[in-house]
Amino acid sequence: MSTTRPASAQGSRFRPEGYAVVRPGGRGSFLLHRRAFAVTCVLAALLAAVCVAYLCVGESFVAPGEVVKVVFGRPSPDELVVGELREPRLALGLLVGAAFGVSGALIQTVARNPLASPDVIGVTHGAGAVTVAAMTYGVTSYTALPYLSVAGGLTAAALVYVFAWRRGLHAARFVLIGIGFSVALSSVTQLFLTKGDYLVAQQAKVWLTGSLNGRGYAEARPLALVLLAAVPCALWAARAQRTVSFDDDTATALGVRLGRVRFGLVALGVVLASVATGAAGPVDFVALLAPQIARRLTRTAQIPLLASALTGALVVVVADLLARKLFSPTELPVGVMTAAVGAPYLMWLIVRSRSRSGEPS
Repeated sequence: MSTTRPASAQGSRFRPEGYAVVRPGGRGSFLLHRRAFAVTCVLAALLAAVCVAYLCVGESFVAPGEVVKVVFGRPSPDELVVGELREPRLALGLLVGAAFGVSGALIQTVARNPLASPDVIGVTHGAGAVTVAAMTYGVTSYTALPYLSVAGGLTAAALVYVFAWRRGLHAARFVLIGIGFSVALSSVTQLFLTKGDYLVAQQAKVWLTGSLNGRGYAEARPLALVLLAAVPCALWAARAQRTVSFDDDTATALGVRLGRVRFGLVALGVVLASVATGAAGPVDFVALLAPQIARRLTRTAQIPLLASALTGALVVVVADLLARKLFSPTELPVGVMTAAVGAPYLMWLIVRSRSRSGEPS
């Protein structure tokens, strides 16, 4: 007796489980992961709500209706408080969080390790060492420091990549050498802190924790331009993630040039992390947290870049809101709040990885 297979079963070999076929305008088609799309929409809505709350809360409370008026350019008595004081800081927080989120996703993809991030492989430590050295020798201009920070992050990442390259980029070696450079650069930073003037050292310590205080559109514009220019690269990276997730033998058999793909992904991640660090300082653990949260929410094989960007922005904005209000009138740097959450999460990841490998914890 013959049976007829349902249409969904007939098309299962063309459409993986959990995906939907989208045909925009009837021309061409692509696969869309249903859960990832739903999670991304929820994250975007939650981020919008948090942004409104961020603009409402401060030394003086502003009604949500007035906030909406200011955002859409309508006259409001709270235009100075919302438009001039809170909006620029919020814009920078969103961009910094998005940049760190995408950067962490790319670096963790290449390293195949959830413990990998710009904080771990030396990017932010390189930026910090160069910036503190510049402050020690009298360079305190907020115009010049971001560019020096970017140069330090890129240089540190280039050194890690060169030392980790041995007929290819091995993921474990890349992370271990990055950790070594991070420790060395942290020591260099502490050396410059002890040599510098007391006031300069205090200013450098605040910068090293990561802070949005006193920053705004001037720091956000260069980062926004870099993120805008990185959109085509991010589209390529989202596709390239699939090939990098294979083991080396499989990817090579498929004709993938792993060295070039990995270099491209790492370069994009390093540039984003360096520019974000130059704008707000090394806001630690955002690049570590955001990709893993996004991956656990979406349950996808690869780390979703858009969800990672939204998660990173959400983490930074919520952390900065808590940093402003939790111990009011004292205002903490945003990096203190992200470290308070990120450090326990890092320890949990280490314990979890050891228990999986069968080692005694």
